[in-house]
Amino acid sequence: MSTRPKRLAILCAGGPAPGLNSVIAAATIRANLLGVEVLGIQDGFKWLMEGDTAHAPVLKISDVSRIHFRGGSHIGISRANPTRDAKALENTLLSLLKLDVDKLITIGGDGSAFSAYKVSERARGQLRVVHVPKTIDNDIDLPPEVDTFGYQTARHVGVEIVKNLMVDAKTTQRWYFVVTQGRKAGHLALGIGKAAGATVTLIPEEFGAGTVRFQEMVDILVGAIVKRMGYDRSDGIAVLAEGLLEKLHPDDLAQLDNGERDQHGNLRFSELDFGDALKLHVSHALKARGVKCTIISKNIGYELRCTDPIPADMEYTRDLGYCAARYAIEGGTGAMVSMQGGRFKPVPFEHLIDLQTGRARVRMVDVASDRYRIARSYMVRLKREDFDDPLQIARLATTLSMSPEEFVNKYEYLTLREEAPMSMTSRLPPPPDSAP
Repeated sequence: MSTRPKRLAILCAGGPAPGLNSVIAAATIRANLLGVEVLGIQDGFKWLMEGDTAHAPVLKISDVSRIHFRGGSHIGISRANPTRDAKALENTLLSLLKLDVDKLITIGGDGSAFSAYKVSERARGQLRVVHVPKTIDNDIDLPPEVDTFGYQTARHVGVEIVKNLMVDAKTTQRWYFVVTQGRKAGHLALGIGKAAGATVTLIPEEFGAGTVRFQEMVDILVGAIVKRMGYDRSDGIAVLAEGLLEKLHPDDLAQLDNGERDQHGNLRFSELDFGDALKLHVSHALKARGVKCTIISKNIGYELRCTDPIPADMEYTRDLGYCAARYAIEGGTGAMVSMQGGRFKPVPFEHLIDLQTGRARVRMVDVASDRYRIARSYMVRLKREDFDDPLQIARLATTLSMSPEEFVNKYEYLTLREEAPMSMTSRLPPPPDSAP
């Protein structure tokens, strides 16, 4: 049995996000100042799962004091999943114990949170495990007003990219279909689309609990392009959340599925030609009706993940790293770190797990919220009001060389998912009680 002082280890799992280095730095500095040695576990769980303890350099304040300005991960990252089998989980725990680690900070998304939970469960008190929520998808199950770190930076950079594409689209009279990351939820796509003023944004949540046919997405985009033409504009930007793929009817998804999976069993969305498939089908639908439209598809996932964090994320992640280190050193374990209302609040792992699936819960966009409904109101897409206006229907139908009746029969179904207009005045508070 080693008599060396116990150490704190830090590892990054999942995909990159702006602010990783800031968490690593803040946690390392706080632990060192409290007299605790820190190990930077390289490449996530990858080597630990193999029983390899040679990839765990000591981190000192001098190593990390200025890395918070930079994107990427000072200690690397991987999607290696220690929960894939019992042996990998056992090796992970034994490797950490061999390194004299009794405190572990994991930094990652919902899949990594589940891995941290299972490591903590398997350790049975031999190891304190604290998780720091990270994902540009912003989909970890935190209160609505609490972002995951990296999201604000990814949105900021995404908006800059879309802004430039808007100028190009208008200059060259073309459309861009911009696919953003967001495996299940549409927070990033909506955040970018709304802030940039994209012509239309599609997110998985707008289609409800069931599946959606690929043709419906095609029809929405055709409708947006045709309606935009009614404003004498042949250019536009459609922002599309990659999570739309998981909403597709199995028969439609099978046409795109190339069999690529990550170590958590998820489809590798970046390997699928979702944007190109939409471009192809929308272009074909328009061409068949005599409408010329140049469409370019673009995926902006990787450009956002390792960019330098903006100040909001630098500050936020310094708080998270500080709190994670202190919490673990002072005896805390089995929880995710969060900052709520400017105060540290640990969230027990058990509160993150969906009892139905046994996996970490995912926070979805609330499509009944004012935030979403305001975004929807500014989008150029076919709406109920269009079909209530005979002149508008005639204009739209003429653009597609259709009769009004044909147009209605083809596209009116798109309004069935539309929310009723919200009323602001109905939310006025009741008058104060005038009774003495």
